[in-house]
Amino acid sequence: MSNKPVSLTTPPDGYSDWLTDLKNRIHHAQQRASLAVNRELVLLYWQIGQDILQRQAAQGWGAKVIDHLAHDLRTAFPDIKGFSPRNLKYMRAFAEAWPDSEFVQGVLAQLPWYHQLALLDKLPDAESRRWYAAKAIEHSWSRNVLVMQIESGLLQRQGKAVTNFEARLPKAQSDLARESLKDPYRFDFLNLGEEAQERAVESALVRHVTEFLLELGAGFAFVGRQVLVDVGGEEFFIDLLFYHLKLRCYVVIELKTGKFKPEHLGQLGFYLTAVDRQIKGDQDNASIGLLLCKSKNKVVAEYALSDKSQPMGIAEYKLQQALPAELETDLPSIEQIERELQPGNAD
Repeated sequence: MSNKPVSLTTPPDGYSDWLTDLKNRIHHAQQRASLAVNRELVLLYWQIGQDILQRQAAQGWGAKVIDHLAHDLRTAFPDIKGFSPRNLKYMRAFAEAWPDSEFVQGVLAQLPWYHQLALLDKLPDAESRRWYAAKAIEHSWSRNVLVMQIESGLLQRQGKAVTNFEARLPKAQSDLARESLKDPYRFDFLNLGEEAQERAVESALVRHVTEFLLELGAGFAFVGRQVLVDVGGEEFFIDLLFYHLKLRCYVVIELKTGKFKPEHLGQLGFYLTAVDRQIKGDQDNASIGLLLCKSKNKVVAEYALSDKSQPMGIAEYKLQQALPAELETDLPSIEQIERELQPGNAD
């Protein structure tokens, strides 16, 4: 057999497409393998937690058994991280929080262990944990994004904007549109004081468009800032224009630094008409408007929206946020667990 190096020549027709297909298949296989490993790890940790719970309940073993178990498991498996007393306590808490094995296997096993720690550490009840777990799976959130969404109170804000969608949009689109908006929006990532003016907030949002899109939620795509529309020979500028991929429509966002006033909706409606006539394609649905203001009277907002024929929503935005204090717990922090699971670290 010849050991001569292979001569690289121009590949034959179709080679590039074949190579691209192979790389995609290899990448997908790697992803499936990684998911399978994670699934087995999460299920193993749940089973260990269940064993600890059952034996402590049945035989009256105290907390010290976890220290003994950690020592013996690390002696038996010195190259495997994750059997520290801290992580075993999390396994016990994990099994206690999720007694339904079918839910663990069908849903939670899709999330990495670090995500499980965040759900346990940051949330007090099963209902909120289920909601955030489902969202993390749906939107492929990283652990850091999951924690940020929890700490910003996404569950309490989702779908809370005052809108007229129910009366102005078909049922299916109305529900999705309502859930796509929240109230209030948190813009504390801008590091701006409450006195910041509209143009300063607008400019900062564009500079931090990645964080802005994350706060807006899944489906929003940035189109432009100060988008020009020419109406009757006069120039008008839309503060921020987005396209929502799931709703298949443009979303016009107007910023107001003061309290909401009913006349603000007249300007927003004008921009919606301009976008629908000049920008919207035949395949797009009617555009939606979102007015972001520093404060609003909910009753006034509902009255103002009631006679508007175009779909609109009104929500507040906050430039600074006091994060809620972390829940008191006897479990170690997520950061502690992460440090000890890193290669080369051990208790």
